[in-house]
Amino acid sequence: MNQFDLTDDQREIQELARKFTADRITPFAAEWDEKHIFPRETIKAAAELGFAAIYVSEEGGGIGLGRLEAALIMEAMAYGCPSTSAFISIHNMAAWMLDRFGSADLKARYLSKLTTMDWIASYALTEPSSGSDAAALKTRAVKDGDHYVVNGSKQFISGAGENELYLVMVRTGEDGPKGISCLAIEKDMAGVSFGANEKKLGWHSQPTRQLILEDVRVPVANLVGGEGEGFRIAMMGLDGGRLNIGACSLGGAQRCLDESIAYTKDRQQFGQPIAEFQNTQFMLADMATDLEAARALLYVAAAKVTANAPDKTRFAAMAKRLATDNGSKIVNDALQLHGGYGYLQDYPIERFWRDLRVHSILEGTNQVMRMIVGRDLVRQG
Repeated sequence: MNQFDLTDDQREIQELARKFTADRITPFAAEWDEKHIFPRETIKAAAELGFAAIYVSEEGGGIGLGRLEAALIMEAMAYGCPSTSAFISIHNMAAWMLDRFGSADLKARYLSKLTTMDWIASYALTEPSSGSDAAALKTRAVKDGDHYVVNGSKQFISGAGENELYLVMVRTGEDGPKGISCLAIEKDMAGVSFGANEKKLGWHSQPTRQLILEDVRVPVANLVGGEGEGFRIAMMGLDGGRLNIGACSLGGAQRCLDESIAYTKDRQQFGQPIAEFQNTQFMLADMATDLEAARALLYVAAAKVTANAPDKTRFAAMAKRLATDNGSKIVNDALQLHGGYGYLQDYPIERFWRDLRVHSILEGTNQVMRMIVGRDLVRQG
């Protein structure tokens, strides 16, 4: 069984994240959701444990862990609040991109601020007219001396308006993926502005706005990687992002399964706890089985991404699709088991139902995940 077990170090990391969640996230998550509070102090406290730079190299000021360890942390924090855990995941993706592809100058200027979360970073790829077809993005950067002049807008940007740094995918060349580059753009650069905070179904603990770029002069030195490498950087980042979002679904689903077991053992109907009814036990059994199946696949996929395995992208897509679909189904079943009480904000189930719904859309829709897997299978065949 050892090949399927977590190591002692991984269990210690998992326990550290669970304790942080129990102390700093779970007791406050309902209020953050109800009042739309962005818990910046809590997020910065997570950085003190290294959770702002989980797979940033130690040389870059991170803790240099693998993608499985990152998934364990995200899963543990999502047990308290999937929205907050997902936000920290997005920051980690941006910090990793800068560490992996940024110049020495870029790292010197930004990385130490990101690893401590004195600055928070966003990743900006999606546009109003290009979601799943990310390679069709239109935000353009035109070189003018030692600057790029950037015009365009990005949609659904987590942390927009709050975060200090944005890794923005822009078009510097031809149409298609080869003409895309990545620029680090600061919040306070002239010409940077933000749309109104989106009124969302879930993810209420984090702001989501449009990022608007009007004649923003960005130093050429802020290019992340080389010109034309932006799409490749973005796709590599999404492998890890998909694992983390899948892990957030696992954490939310585990919380709702635990809540359902406790509730059905306490709730009595027809003279006995509803947990004693066979139908209830069947539902709980299916929820637990679907959760463990998704967790096993996601952990395997995380190990493949860490090892840079040839099939890492396919496995990340499979794991993200299964974990987010199963997670939403498990939470939906938990709401059903709670009956009318599950629909009330007095219980956490409806919050998790709302928060997990978006996971099958972002980091690539689950329909796109199927496309990635199917194309890779045909190509390999």
